[in-house]
Amino acid sequence: MNIDSSKSLMIARQGQLLISALRRSRNLNGLVLCSLLLLTGCSSDTDDRTAGGIGETKVTLALNWYAEAEHGGYVLAAEDGLYSAKGLDVVIQQGGPGAAKVVIQELAAGRIEFAVSNADLVVLGRAEGVPLVAVAAALQQSPRCIMVHQASGINRLQDLKNVELAISDRRPFALWMKKKLPLSNVVMVPYNGQVREFLIKPNFAQQAYVFSEPFQAKEGGGDPVSLMLSDIGYNPYGSVLVTTEAMIQKQPLVVRAMVEASVKGWGLYLESASSTNSAIHRDNPEMSLASLEYGAAAMKPLCQPSDQTGLCGMTEERWQHLIDLIVEVDEISLNSVAASDCFDLQFLNPAEPSSAEDAFE
Repeated sequence: MNIDSSKSLMIARQGQLLISALRRSRNLNGLVLCSLLLLTGCSSDTDDRTAGGIGETKVTLALNWYAEAEHGGYVLAAEDGLYSAKGLDVVIQQGGPGAAKVVIQELAAGRIEFAVSNADLVVLGRAEGVPLVAVAAALQQSPRCIMVHQASGINRLQDLKNVELAISDRRPFALWMKKKLPLSNVVMVPYNGQVREFLIKPNFAQQAYVFSEPFQAKEGGGDPVSLMLSDIGYNPYGSVLVTTEAMIQKQPLVVRAMVEASVKGWGLYLESASSTNSAIHRDNPEMSLASLEYGAAAMKPLCQPSDQTGLCGMTEERWQHLIDLIVEVDEISLNSVAASDCFDLQFLNPAEPSSAEDAFE
Protein backbone atom coordinates (compact mmCIF):
# COMPACT_ATOMS: atom_id res chain seq x y z
CA MET A 1 0.00 0.00 0.00
CA ASN A 2 1.48 3.38 -0.97
CA ILE A 3 1.59 6.42 1.32
CA ASP A 4 -1.22 8.26 -0.48
CA SER A 5 -3.53 5.25 -0.23
CA SER A 6 -2.75 4.85 3.47
CA LYS A 7 -3.45 8.51 4.08
CA SER A 8 -6.73 8.30 2.17
CA LEU A 9 -7.84 5.34 4.25
CA MET A 10 -6.95 7.16 7.46
CA ILE A 11 -8.93 10.22 6.42
CA ALA A 12 -11.88 8.05 5.40
CA ARG A 13 -11.80 6.26 8.77
CA GLN A 14 -11.69 9.59 10.62
CA GLY A 15 -14.59 10.81 8.51
CA GLN A 16 -16.63 7.77 9.50
CA LEU A 17 -15.88 8.34 13.17
CA LEU A 18 -16.83 11.98 12.93
CA ILE A 19 -20.06 11.26 11.08
CA SER A 20 -20.95 8.82 13.85
CA ALA A 21 -20.14 11.51 16.38
CA LEU A 22 -22.27 14.01 14.47
CA ARG A 23 -25.26 11.70 14.63
CA ARG A 24 -24.93 11.34 18.38
CA SER A 25 -23.84 14.89 19.21
CA ARG A 26 -26.09 16.47 21.80
CA ASN A 27 -25.02 20.11 21.45
CA LEU A 28 -24.01 22.74 18.95
CA ASN A 29 -20.41 22.84 20.17
CA GLY A 30 -20.04 19.18 19.20
CA LEU A 31 -21.42 19.89 15.72
CA VAL A 32 -19.05 22.79 15.27
CA LEU A 33 -16.05 20.69 16.32
CA CYS A 34 -16.95 17.84 13.99
CA SER A 35 -17.28 20.24 11.07
CA LEU A 36 -13.92 21.81 11.83
CA LEU A 37 -12.17 18.45 12.02
CA LEU A 38 -13.69 17.28 8.75
CA LEU A 39 -12.45 20.44 7.07
CA THR A 40 -8.94 20.15 8.47
CA GLY A 41 -8.48 16.40 7.81
CA CYS A 42 -5.75 14.77 9.91
CA SER A 43 -3.90 17.97 10.79
CA SER A 44 -2.33 17.87 14.25
CA ASP A 45 -1.91 21.67 14.34
CA THR A 46 -4.95 22.18 16.59
CA ASP A 47 -5.03 24.60 19.47
CA ASP A 48 -6.37 23.75 22.94
CA ARG A 49 -9.92 24.82 22.18
CA THR A 50 -10.24 22.67 19.06
CA ALA A 51 -8.63 19.70 20.79
CA GLY A 52 -10.88 20.25 23.80
CA GLY A 53 -13.99 20.22 21.65
CA ILE A 54 -15.68 23.33 23.05
CA GLY A 55 -15.37 25.82 20.20
CA GLU A 56 -15.61 29.40 21.44
CA THR A 57 -17.67 29.39 24.63
CA LYS A 58 -18.66 32.42 26.68
CA VAL A 59 -18.96 31.89 30.43
CA THR A 60 -19.23 34.10 33.49
CA LEU A 61 -16.99 33.80 36.54
CA ALA A 62 -18.54 35.74 39.43
CA LEU A 63 -16.26 36.89 42.24
CA ASN A 64 -17.34 36.78 45.88
CA TRP A 65 -15.79 40.21 46.54
CA TYR A 66 -14.12 43.01 44.66
CA ALA A 67 -11.05 41.73 42.80
CA GLU A 68 -8.16 41.24 45.20
CA ALA A 69 -5.10 39.01 45.55
CA GLU A 70 -7.35 36.10 46.51
CA HIS A 71 -8.61 36.12 42.91
CA GLY A 72 -5.16 36.52 41.36
CA GLY A 73 -4.94 33.21 39.54
CA TYR A 74 -8.32 33.66 37.90
CA VAL A 75 -7.52 37.23 36.83
CA LEU A 76 -4.17 36.11 35.40
CA ALA A 77 -5.85 33.37 33.39
CA ALA A 78 -8.15 35.97 31.85
CA GLU A 79 -5.55 38.70 31.32
CA ASP A 80 -2.83 36.43 29.92
CA GLY A 81 -5.07 34.54 27.51
CA LEU A 82 -5.08 31.18 29.30
CA TYR A 83 -8.86 30.99 29.12
CA SER A 84 -9.03 32.07 25.49
CA ALA A 85 -6.36 29.49 24.59
CA LYS A 86 -8.82 26.87 25.88
CA GLY A 87 -11.66 28.29 23.81
CA LEU A 88 -13.26 30.21 26.67
CA ASP A 89 -14.46 33.79 26.59
CA VAL A 90 -14.54 34.38 30.35
CA VAL A 91 -16.31 37.43 31.74
CA ILE A 92 -15.15 38.13 35.30
CA GLN A 93 -17.99 39.68 37.26
CA GLN A 94 -16.93 41.86 40.20
CA GLY A 95 -18.44 41.22 43.60
CA GLY A 96 -18.85 43.39 46.68
CA PRO A 97 -20.83 43.43 49.95
CA GLY A 98 -23.31 40.56 49.95
CA ALA A 99 -21.77 38.94 46.88
CA ALA A 100 -20.79 35.78 48.79
CA LYS A 101 -24.47 34.80 48.99
CA VAL A 102 -25.48 36.33 45.66
CA VAL A 103 -23.08 34.19 43.62
CA ILE A 104 -24.60 31.05 45.14
CA GLN A 105 -28.07 32.26 44.17
CA GLU A 106 -26.88 33.07 40.65
CA LEU A 107 -25.39 29.60 40.26
CA ALA A 108 -28.58 28.01 41.54
CA ALA A 109 -30.63 29.98 39.01
CA GLY A 110 -28.30 29.04 36.16
CA ARG A 111 -27.53 32.67 35.33
CA ILE A 112 -23.78 32.14 35.70
CA GLU A 113 -21.58 29.14 35.03
CA PHE A 114 -18.81 29.58 37.62
CA ALA A 115 -18.16 31.47 40.84
CA VAL A 116 -15.44 31.98 43.40
CA SER A 117 -16.61 31.03 46.87
CA ASN A 118 -15.49 29.35 50.07
CA ALA A 119 -15.97 25.73 51.03
CA ASP A 120 -18.33 26.47 53.93
CA LEU A 121 -20.78 28.20 51.58
CA VAL A 122 -20.67 25.19 49.27
CA VAL A 123 -21.74 22.99 52.17
CA LEU A 124 -24.51 25.39 53.20
CA GLY A 125 -25.72 25.65 49.63
CA ARG A 126 -25.91 21.89 49.22
CA ALA A 127 -27.80 21.62 52.51
CA GLU A 128 -30.39 23.97 51.01
CA GLY A 129 -30.69 21.87 47.88
CA VAL A 130 -28.40 23.83 45.57
CA PRO A 131 -26.26 21.30 43.63
CA LEU A 132 -22.95 23.14 44.00
CA VAL A 133 -19.66 21.42 43.25
CA ALA A 134 -16.15 22.68 44.00
CA VAL A 135 -13.75 21.84 41.16
CA ALA A 136 -10.56 23.58 42.39
CA ALA A 137 -9.43 25.16 45.67
CA ALA A 138 -6.76 27.85 45.36
CA LEU A 139 -6.39 28.49 49.09
CA GLN A 140 -5.55 25.29 50.90
CA GLN A 141 -5.49 27.03 54.27
CA SER A 142 -8.10 29.53 55.36
CA PRO A 143 -6.97 33.18 55.41
CA ARG A 144 -9.79 34.06 57.81
CA CYS A 145 -8.66 35.93 60.92
CA ILE A 146 -9.82 38.38 63.54
CA MET A 147 -7.87 41.62 63.48
CA VAL A 148 -7.25 43.30 66.85
CA HIS A 149 -5.11 46.20 68.03
CA GLN A 150 -1.67 45.32 69.30
CA ALA A 151 -2.25 47.78 72.13
CA SER A 152 -5.17 45.63 73.33
CA GLY A 153 -2.74 42.96 74.50
CA ILE A 154 -4.93 40.25 72.93
CA ASN A 155 -2.68 37.56 71.45
CA ARG A 156 -5.08 34.61 71.19
CA LEU A 157 -8.67 34.23 70.11
CA GLN A 158 -9.37 32.68 73.49
CA ASP A 159 -8.49 36.05 75.06
CA LEU A 160 -10.79 38.12 72.84
CA LYS A 161 -12.80 40.35 75.20
CA ASN A 162 -13.97 43.89 75.90
CA VAL A 163 -14.20 44.84 72.24
CA GLU A 164 -16.69 45.78 69.58
CA LEU A 165 -16.33 43.08 66.92
CA ALA A 166 -17.35 43.74 63.30
CA ILE A 167 -18.32 40.34 61.93
CA SER A 168 -20.83 38.49 59.77
CA ASP A 169 -22.30 36.91 62.84
CA ARG A 170 -24.43 34.25 61.11
CA ARG A 171 -21.61 32.78 59.04
CA PRO A 172 -20.34 29.37 60.25
CA PHE A 173 -16.96 30.77 61.34
CA ALA A 174 -18.70 33.28 63.63
CA LEU A 175 -20.96 30.57 65.04
CA TRP A 176 -17.88 28.44 65.65
CA MET A 177 -16.29 31.32 67.56
CA LYS A 178 -19.42 31.70 69.69
CA LYS A 179 -19.33 28.00 70.49
CA LYS A 180 -15.62 27.69 71.22
CA LEU A 181 -14.64 31.03 72.79
CA PRO A 182 -15.67 32.86 75.98
CA LEU A 183 -16.08 36.21 74.12
CA SER A 184 -16.41 38.11 77.38
CA ASN A 185 -17.99 41.52 76.82
CA VAL A 186 -17.65 41.18 73.05
CA VAL A 187 -20.35 43.10 71.20
CA MET A 188 -20.85 41.90 67.63
CA VAL A 189 -21.75 44.54 65.03
CA PRO A 190 -22.21 44.25 61.24
CA TYR A 191 -19.08 43.97 59.13
CA ASN A 192 -18.85 46.49 56.27
CA GLY A 193 -15.61 45.41 54.62
CA GLN A 194 -13.70 48.57 55.58
CA VAL A 195 -10.92 49.31 58.10
CA ARG A 196 -11.92 52.91 58.90
CA GLU A 197 -13.56 52.13 62.24
CA PHE A 198 -10.61 49.98 63.25
CA LEU A 199 -8.29 52.94 62.70
CA ILE A 200 -10.29 55.30 64.91
CA LYS A 201 -11.57 53.00 67.68
CA PRO A 202 -9.04 51.51 70.14
CA ASN A 203 -11.47 48.88 71.46
CA PHE A 204 -12.46 47.57 68.06
CA ALA A 205 -11.80 44.29 66.25
CA GLN A 206 -13.01 42.91 62.96
CA GLN A 207 -13.03 39.88 60.72
CA ALA A 208 -10.38 39.96 58.00
CA TYR A 209 -8.32 38.04 55.53
CA VAL A 210 -4.74 37.88 56.75
CA PHE A 211 -3.32 39.10 53.43
CA SER A 212 -5.70 42.03 52.97
CA GLU A 213 -7.19 44.16 55.76
CA PRO A 214 -4.16 43.98 58.09
CA PHE A 215 -1.98 45.59 55.42
CA GLN A 216 -4.61 48.26 54.76
CA ALA A 217 -4.73 48.98 58.48
CA LYS A 218 -0.94 49.34 58.60
CA GLU A 219 -1.05 51.65 55.59
CA GLY A 220 -3.53 53.77 57.53
CA GLY A 221 -1.27 53.99 60.58
CA GLY A 222 -2.92 51.23 62.61
CA ASP A 223 -1.37 48.49 64.76
CA PRO A 224 -3.14 45.29 63.62
CA VAL A 225 -2.53 41.81 64.98
CA SER A 226 -4.05 38.86 63.11
CA LEU A 227 -5.58 36.00 65.10
CA MET A 228 -6.15 33.04 62.78
CA LEU A 229 -9.45 31.13 62.87
CA SER A 230 -7.54 28.02 61.84
CA ASP A 231 -5.94 28.08 65.31
CA ILE A 232 -9.30 27.07 66.78
CA GLY A 233 -10.04 24.48 64.09
CA TYR A 234 -11.90 26.51 61.49
CA ASN A 235 -9.98 25.91 58.27
CA PRO A 236 -12.09 25.48 55.10
CA TYR A 237 -10.71 25.76 51.59
CA GLY A 238 -10.86 29.29 50.19
CA SER A 239 -11.02 30.98 46.77
CA VAL A 240 -12.76 27.86 45.52
CA LEU A 241 -13.84 27.55 41.89
CA VAL A 242 -17.46 26.43 42.05
CA THR A 243 -19.91 25.26 39.43
CA THR A 244 -23.02 23.07 39.43
CA GLU A 245 -23.81 19.41 38.85
CA ALA A 246 -25.76 20.38 35.74
CA MET A 247 -22.77 22.17 34.26
CA ILE A 248 -20.53 19.17 34.90
CA GLN A 249 -23.04 16.79 33.33
CA LYS A 250 -23.90 18.89 30.29
CA GLN A 251 -20.64 20.69 29.53
CA PRO A 252 -17.76 18.70 31.04
CA LEU A 253 -15.31 19.91 28.39
CA VAL A 254 -16.04 23.52 29.33
CA VAL A 255 -15.53 22.71 33.01
CA ARG A 256 -12.25 20.95 32.26
CA ALA A 257 -11.01 23.89 30.18
CA MET A 258 -11.96 26.32 32.97
CA VAL A 259 -10.24 24.28 35.67
CA GLU A 260 -7.06 23.62 33.70
CA ALA A 261 -6.64 27.28 32.75
CA SER A 262 -7.44 28.46 36.29
CA VAL A 263 -4.95 26.10 37.94
CA LYS A 264 -2.27 27.14 35.47
CA GLY A 265 -3.16 30.76 36.24
CA TRP A 266 -2.67 30.18 39.95
CA GLY A 267 0.69 28.55 39.41
CA LEU A 268 1.88 31.53 37.36
CA TYR A 269 0.41 34.10 39.76
CA LEU A 270 2.21 32.57 42.71
CA GLU A 271 5.46 32.74 40.74
CA SER A 272 5.07 36.34 39.59
CA ALA A 273 2.11 38.51 40.49
CA SER A 274 3.13 42.03 39.43
CA SER A 275 1.46 42.34 36.02
CA THR A 276 -1.74 40.70 37.25
CA ASN A 277 -1.78 42.97 40.30
CA SER A 278 -1.81 45.93 37.93
CA ALA A 279 -4.93 44.51 36.31
CA ILE A 280 -6.56 43.94 39.71
CA HIS A 281 -5.70 47.51 40.73
CA ARG A 282 -7.26 48.75 37.48
CA ASP A 283 -10.53 46.98 38.32
CA ASN A 284 -10.40 47.74 42.06
CA PRO A 285 -8.47 51.00 42.57
CA GLU A 286 -8.98 50.86 46.35
CA MET A 287 -6.42 48.04 46.43
CA SER A 288 -3.02 49.69 46.08
CA LEU A 289 -0.24 47.95 44.19
CA ALA A 290 1.72 47.76 47.44
CA SER A 291 -1.16 46.02 49.23
CA LEU A 292 -1.60 43.59 46.34
CA GLU A 293 2.11 42.78 46.35
CA TYR A 294 1.92 42.14 50.08
CA GLY A 295 -1.22 40.06 49.61
CA ALA A 296 0.29 37.83 46.95
CA ALA A 297 3.35 37.14 49.11
CA ALA A 298 1.30 36.52 52.26
CA MET A 299 -1.10 34.26 50.40
CA LYS A 300 1.57 32.06 48.82
CA PRO A 301 2.09 29.75 51.83
CA LEU A 302 -1.68 29.39 52.17
CA CYS A 303 -1.85 27.98 48.66
CA GLN A 304 0.71 25.25 49.29
CA PRO A 305 -0.99 21.87 49.74
CA SER A 306 -0.16 20.12 52.99
CA ASP A 307 -1.69 16.77 52.07
CA GLN A 308 0.04 15.94 48.77
CA THR A 309 -3.02 16.83 46.73
CA GLY A 310 -1.23 19.17 44.33
CA LEU A 311 -2.05 22.78 43.50
CA CYS A 312 -5.76 23.52 44.00
CA GLY A 313 -6.46 19.93 45.13
CA MET A 314 -8.95 18.78 47.76
CA THR A 315 -9.60 15.74 49.94
CA GLU A 316 -12.79 14.12 51.18
CA GLU A 317 -11.37 14.10 54.70
CA ARG A 318 -11.15 17.91 54.76
CA TRP A 319 -14.66 18.28 53.40
CA GLN A 320 -16.03 15.84 55.96
CA HIS A 321 -14.31 17.70 58.79
CA LEU A 322 -15.93 20.94 57.61
CA ILE A 323 -19.36 19.33 57.37
CA ASP A 324 -19.01 17.92 60.90
CA LEU A 325 -18.08 21.36 62.18
CA ILE A 326 -21.10 23.02 60.54
CA VAL A 327 -23.33 20.29 61.97
CA GLU A 328 -21.85 20.99 65.39
CA VAL A 329 -22.90 24.65 65.25
CA ASP A 330 -26.43 23.53 64.25
CA GLU A 331 -26.38 25.16 60.82
CA ILE A 332 -27.16 21.92 59.00
CA SER A 333 -28.61 18.62 60.12
CA LEU A 334 -26.63 15.41 60.45
CA ASN A 335 -26.23 13.51 57.14
CA SER A 336 -27.84 16.32 55.14
CA VAL A 337 -24.68 16.77 53.05
CA ALA A 338 -22.31 14.10 51.75
CA ALA A 339 -18.66 15.12 51.55
CA SER A 340 -18.18 13.28 48.26
CA ASP A 341 -20.90 15.41 46.63
CA CYS A 342 -19.23 18.70 47.52
CA PHE A 343 -16.23 18.40 45.21
CA ASP A 344 -15.04 16.78 42.01
CA LEU A 345 -11.38 16.05 41.30
CA GLN A 346 -11.73 14.70 37.76
CA PHE A 347 -10.90 18.02 36.12
CA LEU A 348 -7.70 18.46 38.12
CA ASN A 349 -6.33 15.27 36.55
CA PRO A 350 -5.12 15.01 32.93
CA ALA A 351 -7.85 14.09 30.49
CA GLU A 352 -7.72 10.49 29.37
CA PRO A 353 -7.25 10.09 25.60
CA SER A 354 -10.35 9.02 23.75
CA SER A 355 -11.24 8.35 20.15
CA ALA A 356 -13.19 10.77 17.99
CA GLU A 357 -16.12 8.32 18.19
CA ASP A 358 -16.20 8.71 21.98
CA ALA A 359 -15.65 12.47 22.06
CA PHE A 360 -19.31 13.43 22.19
CA GLU A 361 -20.79 10.73 24.40
